[in-house]
Amino acid sequence: MTLRYRSWSRNPDGALPPVVLLHGFAANARLNWEGPGVVEALVARGRRVYALDARGHGESDRPHDDTRYGESLMARDVRLLIDRIGADHVHVAGYSMGAVVAVLAAAEDSRISRLVVGGIGAGAVEVGGLDTRAMPPELVSAALTADDAADVPERARGFRALADASGADRHALAAQIRAVHRGALPLDRITMPTLVLAGENDPLAVRPRVLSDAIKGAELVVLPGDHLSAVRDPGFAEAVAAFLARG
Repeated sequence: MTLRYRSWSRNPDGALPPVVLLHGFAANARLNWEGPGVVEALVARGRRVYALDARGHGESDRPHDDTRYGESLMARDVRLLIDRIGADHVHVAGYSMGAVVAVLAAAEDSRISRLVVGGIGAGAVEVGGLDTRAMPPELVSAALTADDAADVPERARGFRALADASGADRHALAAQIRAVHRGALPLDRITMPTLVLAGENDPLAVRPRVLSDAIKGAELVVLPGDHLSAVRDPGFAEAVAAFLARG
């Protein structure tokens, strides 16, 4: 499996850890982080930034085999990227699927010293992983693999539209959603400073206070928007960059 990542820096401050960004389902590094201005906000503060295209997404390999997917495997990919970077400490920010991956990686890797998780809420505590109550994997998989977009139920049209707009391999995405993490997340092992970010109208991040309360010392910022639009709110990039600048 070949995975691609991008990196950015401009006059990096060597005293600050690199930042690793993990995108959401059906997105990619550029769409989730560069387009909304998060990369620029970090680079402007002297950060060296790395953003991974998760397996099945962006320019990384896109197999159609369910066994090649799941957030636990993606968390291993993150740890291998940190190995490649060679830093003693890194900061990690993840959104949606990437937030679940970030939690799993941070629970296992002491090199992750500051964490941002966005686009997830009470479901991460009550269900584990993405809130499958709002996003049933079987429904999303069927929407992604339907021959005619007109046959896609309204509830899943957003993910089908995002996949089509980004040129994603819909069958690779369907394999990931069928392998989605369904167990409890190790939130009790998240001990580094953590920020929880959520859109106020995000059906996949309802009651985000439940999540922030489950992580010792976590801070919470709620922004305008839903699951797709909250990332584009100017406050999102500023919140990520400002929080990561404190450590």
